[in-house]
Amino acid sequence: MLWINFLHFYQPANKEAFQIREATDKSFLRVLRALEEHPRHKFTLNINACMFLRWEEIGYGWIFPRLQKLLASGRLEICGNAAYHPLLPLVPLKEARMQISESEAIFKKFLGQDFRAKGFFLSEMAYSATVAKLVKSLGYEWLILDEIACPPKLVQHPSGKCFIDRYSGLEIILRDRRISNCYAPDVILKLLEEKSGQTLITASDGELYGLRHEDPTGEFERLLKNQNLKTMLVSDYIREQKTCEKIRIRPSNWESSEAELVEGRPYAVWQGKKSGIQKKLWDLAHYSWRTCEKYKKDKNYAWARWHLVRGLASCTFWWASEKDFKHNFGPFAWNPDEVERGLDELVRAVRSIDSRKSRAEKITAEKAYLDLKKRIWEKHWKKYW
Repeated sequence: MLWINFLHFYQPANKEAFQIREATDKSFLRVLRALEEHPRHKFTLNINACMFLRWEEIGYGWIFPRLQKLLASGRLEICGNAAYHPLLPLVPLKEARMQISESEAIFKKFLGQDFRAKGFFLSEMAYSATVAKLVKSLGYEWLILDEIACPPKLVQHPSGKCFIDRYSGLEIILRDRRISNCYAPDVILKLLEEKSGQTLITASDGELYGLRHEDPTGEFERLLKNQNLKTMLVSDYIREQKTCEKIRIRPSNWESSEAELVEGRPYAVWQGKKSGIQKKLWDLAHYSWRTCEKYKKDKNYAWARWHLVRGLASCTFWWASEKDFKHNFGPFAWNPDEVERGLDELVRAVRSIDSRKSRAEKITAEKAYLDLKKRIWEKHWKKYW
């Protein structure tokens, strides 16, 4: 059996240090240890670039040599990303380009000047043709997407098939959503018992391997000892495919439902049809972005950007979605503190600008900020407390 295992390592850049340590100690290091202890296996990871900055900040710099060693051995592949995990189809294209560029610089700093990713991870697997074309223009070769990104007639695709995006020319592989939303080692062990020879592509959050699912009996490690299991890097797997069918990829994300796509709402979790809070969050996000761009020559521009990119992270909007993610070991996505964390960053971006000419923008941002705080906490106390 061939398993293509893609894991997403990410914690928001403005998370408390203890939460970064917890996710790293319980999940991310477990995966790295597994690769170190089982040299015949290979995984592809997305490690958002902001994780490297936080690891350096909290004294976890000893992770970088381990990553470099695994990369050099060919057992690990790290793909490109936007540094602070914004939902790329919903932010200005210029912002997408800036965050991808910053991510590349961060990787070179910590993984070596010769590092160059072949694949690219769209935050939340949120695809749009415009973003895909940008990714291709920057030299990336492939994306991994959810199976729902295929046209309906191809959703039941042969397991492991490779495609080419008609819009961008990027090579595409699709994850199996059902198994990706389970704890994959449990499922794969059962398939191996049935002597399955299929190719299975899974993609899930790295936190699933210890933080969100504890696996007290060590099924993951037991799976890697099974001699009937073979693993490959995504890039190697795509290179082996002789033919890739050209298809039109649908705007979507890895939580999209068919009903949402039919309604033309490909990013519904972060941009709810009835969510006034999310709409106002996006209004403030775009206002803060435009204001920062207006004052690019301001002496505090770097600090304004520092706050802005943290506020633009997809988590700001995800925690206001009011959706239940128990199907993939996640929480109920309503948390006023987490929404407020992102909201605070967005207003601080405008506050940081030094120029006296920004007074009117500051007052506008403060009014939007206070209105949103009121709406968030009123909803919480009236509906969820």
